[in-house]
Amino acid sequence: MSRPDTVASPCVRVCVMDAARRYCVGCLRTLQEIAGWAEMAEEDRAAVLARLPERRQACAIRPEEG
Repeated sequence: MSRPDTVASPCVRVCVMDAARRYCVGCLRTLQEIAGWAEMAEEDRAAVLARLPERRQACAIRPEEG
């Protein structure tokens, strides 16, 4: 159970790695970030979360791709 002051995992239970981009398709974390999440300091977790919107934008399908 998470404490109220704990940065929650962004996992959405769609655990599939995109081999080209090296991110999980569901949460956009790297394997290293996923594996280390439980041991990360709160500020490190917050830093990972702060990077996710940029990754989401970079991974969006562009009209010319699809």
